[in-house]
Amino acid sequence: MPEWGYSVQGLDPDKTVKASLREADLSPKFSREVCRAIVGLKLDEAKRLMEDVINGRRMIPYRRYRKKRGHKRATNGPGGYPVKIARRMLKLLESLEANAEFKGLSPENVRIIHAAAHKGRTIKKYIERAFGRSSPYFKTLVHIEVIGEAT
Repeated sequence: MPEWGYSVQGLDPDKTVKASLREADLSPKFSREVCRAIVGLKLDEAKRLMEDVINGRRMIPYRRYRKKRGHKRATNGPGGYPVKIARRMLKLLESLEANAEFKGLSPENVRIIHAAAHKGRTIKKYIERAFGRSSPYFKTLVHIEVIGEAT
């Protein structure tokens, strides 16, 4: 079994709470944009944002991976509704809330100080083509980690 670590070290274990999602079949690029959108928010604000993205009321602004994306009035730039990522992130935030309650921290006071999406392993598949050829059809899995701190 692999031992999963976090990319942030040296945190106070009495005030911080962690949760991670490993090897999820999500887009690594849009997962990064969702993680960037929730950093600095309180836990209930981040959960509300994910619910609004799922229902199509608010969108996630795309800052880095935005080529050929339409500009939206709500974000004043490129953005989108990554619903699949928002559903998985909502479950991850609920896990973070449960971890905070288990540690004795108040979930209302937990602020997200770190959220990161890292590329996981690549599942290699191939599509058969004409004349005995094949084309690669690779799938990249994602690791997402969220760390909150009680204020």
